[in-house]
Amino acid sequence: MIYLWVDANVVLRFLTGDPPEMAAKALELMSRAEKGDIGLRVSHLVVAEIIWVLSSFYRYAKNQIAETLISFLGADGIYAENPALLIQALQDMTEKNVDFADAYLAALARTHEESICSFDNDFKKLNVKWVTPPGDR
Repeated sequence: MIYLWVDANVVLRFLTGDPPEMAAKALELMSRAEKGDIGLRVSHLVVAEIIWVLSSFYRYAKNQIAETLISFLGADGIYAENPALLIQALQDMTEKNVDFADAYLAALARTHEESICSFDNDFKKLNVKWVTPPGDR
């Protein structure tokens, strides 16, 4: 099977139908993946970009983004980097009302049983060990 790393712009055309001529091509690509003709690999960075565009440009709500992407990542022919981690981060993003990047970082740290160092208090919501950078000593 041929695998292709899919860019955010292709996924966004598929998900939004905008613009129609590009959306039609993206739909054709997704259909080929669903049939097993090709496999589409999805990076966590691409997922982050998709989330940013859907929220900032298309004004999707976090829960709508999470539902849409969880469904997309589970589709036949889609091969995401660490899909369980992505799905957990998407769920946490919605349930805890935090940014995707923070939710993803927290999920990643939990899998390694490690802590996060950040000034961001949102990590308190994410069931992860969290410390702030030390001050002058």
